[in-house]
Amino acid sequence: MKVLEAEFVQGFICMANDGWKQGWHERNGGNLSYRIKKEEVDSIMEDLNRDGEWREIGATVPSLAGEYFMVTGSGKFFRNIINEPEDSIGIIEIDELGKNYRICWGLMNGGRPTSELPSHLMNHEVKMMASKGKHRVIYHAHTTNVIALTFVLPLDDKIFTRELWEMATECPVVFPDGVGVVPWMVPGGRDIAVATSKLMKKYDVAIWAHHGMFCSGENFDLTFGLMHTVEKSAEILVKVRSMRPNKLQSITPQNFRDLAKDFNVKLPEEFLHHE
Repeated sequence: MKVLEAEFVQGFICMANDGWKQGWHERNGGNLSYRIKKEEVDSIMEDLNRDGEWREIGATVPSLAGEYFMVTGSGKFFRNIINEPEDSIGIIEIDELGKNYRICWGLMNGGRPTSELPSHLMNHEVKMMASKGKHRVIYHAHTTNVIALTFVLPLDDKIFTRELWEMATECPVVFPDGVGVVPWMVPGGRDIAVATSKLMKKYDVAIWAHHGMFCSGENFDLTFGLMHTVEKSAEILVKVRSMRPNKLQSITPQNFRDLAKDFNVKLPEEFLHHE
């Protein structure tokens, strides 16, 4: 099978285009990666070139040795992925030590994987182990309202989680573990990758202060839906704070407990109380 005929590739392209349409990917902002299933790799193997040059990842991910990933390209525009996929995205293979990668398809014209590749792969490794292999998608986008909130809310996991949970009843059901917050750091380097991977042991969402959001999920629908839900909650919070400094009413701690019982989710008590 040709790569572009594969269902997972079409899903990847669709998700990227949905993110563009949301307004989360100005210019070359944001990146997306997917850990490809073995049967999916086997189905497209005839269309892959495995003779490429090995290059350093910039991080060591031994648990991902031999894995294949579809990734967006460095400097590539999300708006072009649907029309120019072979130039904008690519498939990479990780070597047996988890230290190097090679391009097996796409990223034509000298393209390279996203500059956030160390963050993506370190977090893929963390989430793969934490989810017993279920999580396969890592998504980073410049979500407008979440970014705005990082200027006015304390950069604290508990406060961000509680404020976002309160904005829409579905939120604690969609992200019951809460969200983590990374203070501003230079993007693309090892430091932000390490800081994010520590949070992702506990959460599926990491907010990068003044930068955007980083989400992990089992598939394209769940990961995009997670990002979309958090950002919509942030949009409601921005509007609430713009209309009135203090809320007149909100969802109470007991309301959250009742919701958790009926929807069979576990909500950490640490997030249910205001400081």
